[in-house]
Amino acid sequence: MGLHRVVEPAGVLPQAAWRLDADPRIAPNEVRIRVERLNLDAASFRQLSEKHGGDGEQIRAEVLEIISTRGKMQNPVTGSGGMLIGTVEEVGRRSPLGLAVGDRVATLVSLTLTPLRILDGLAGWDGRGEQVPCDGYAILFARSIAAVLPADLRPGLSLAVLDVCGAPALTARVVGRYVADRAREGDTRPVGVAVIGGAGKSGSLSLAAARRAGGVRTVGVVPVAAERDALAAAGVADVVAVADARDPVGLSTAVTSALGAPADVTVVCVDVPGCEHGAVLATADGGTVVFFSMATSFAAAALGAEGLAADVTMLVGNGYVPGHAAFALDLLRAEPGVRDLFEARLAAD
Repeated sequence: MGLHRVVEPAGVLPQAAWRLDADPRIAPNEVRIRVERLNLDAASFRQLSEKHGGDGEQIRAEVLEIISTRGKMQNPVTGSGGMLIGTVEEVGRRSPLGLAVGDRVATLVSLTLTPLRILDGLAGWDGRGEQVPCDGYAILFARSIAAVLPADLRPGLSLAVLDVCGAPALTARVVGRYVADRAREGDTRPVGVAVIGGAGKSGSLSLAAARRAGGVRTVGVVPVAAERDALAAAGVADVVAVADARDPVGLSTAVTSALGAPADVTVVCVDVPGCEHGAVLATADGGTVVFFSMATSFAAAALGAEGLAADVTMLVGNGYVPGHAAFALDLLRAEPGVRDLFEARLAAD
């Protein structure tokens, strides 16, 4: 679990640690990765960008400072990090990960618990996009997860998909159970699924995953007309609605109007804070809200649901579901509209 890498405070797991030891010498059950690219999570990059007014030099300097000080990439404001791709450089003799020297991999665990050292000062990054070309190394533990990059996709595209692969996998599981329950009961009504932030990476994949479950009606909620048009063109949502996810009544009205009733399942994929109450209000009694955003305040979600007397189940998307990487990559290959959204986002970055 990497406990031996925790510098301070003693006794906590690496994700909760303030600082990790990023020594390149590996233990027998560790793996060292030569890093070529980081993918900062959306909430973290947004916070850094807003803090520095979009100044790439200042953003780059702060990311470097975080990594050098903490031995990992963990935004002290959002608490989140991201993931990386690189090439396996050394494998400990007792590592259970099944990796070999020379494998090109994406880590499927957060940078917030991954010992990391940057060697090039992020010289190849302008600080203006979530993907960060770099040279450095990272350490994986026996309980870490990594996926060998597929040969048919560009590494940057694979990284973008694998960064959010937990969202569509959990969405498919939750929605699939609702569909199966209704089928057993002879209930022919479609399961209503709302994805807040539907034009983003995790949002578009979650919409595709929900549709694959069958027996659903989906609405993708976006904040602006440009994202509405892009998501409509992608063709992965039955309805696209424009609403500010931070406006609880406005969001609830948009979802209910689009589906004809509150959603049975609401999936929150936005990267801004303050969306908890709207998601709860947009969800039917007995329904489920899945929070994937690292900007979520879980206290606000729980207390808001209580204050609304909302009988909803709230799930924390923890980023791991067995088979999540292969599932997300398969969705990308099968859904040209989703791939177009990803390609457009990468081009903009």
